[in-house]
Amino acid sequence: AASRAAADARGRSERPQSAAASRISGISLQEAQQILNVSNLNAEEIQKNYNHLFKVNDKSVGGSFYLQSKVVRAKERLDEELRIQAQSEKEKGWKAET
Repeated sequence: AASRAAADARGRSERPQSAAASRISGISLQEAQQILNVSNLNAEEIQKNYNHLFKVNDKSVGGSFYLQSKVVRAKERLDEELRIQAQSEKEKGWKAET
């Protein structure tokens, strides 16, 4: 409950769609960036860091399933943010044409 409340509080400073994604996923954009160690939303860097962290946290090589799960959730959150940004750019393009 405390984690959800903290995510809600952080979500108030984000754009509406981004805040909604934070509430749904239970992880803020900032936390997802920290987990995957990315400062910019660069799809290639996100994927590279995700692959590495997922692999080293694999339980079969002595990793932590919990940490691997956090890595997966962080990747999902960043992917959603990239989708939101792409949609926003597309909508801006439509407005510029009219």
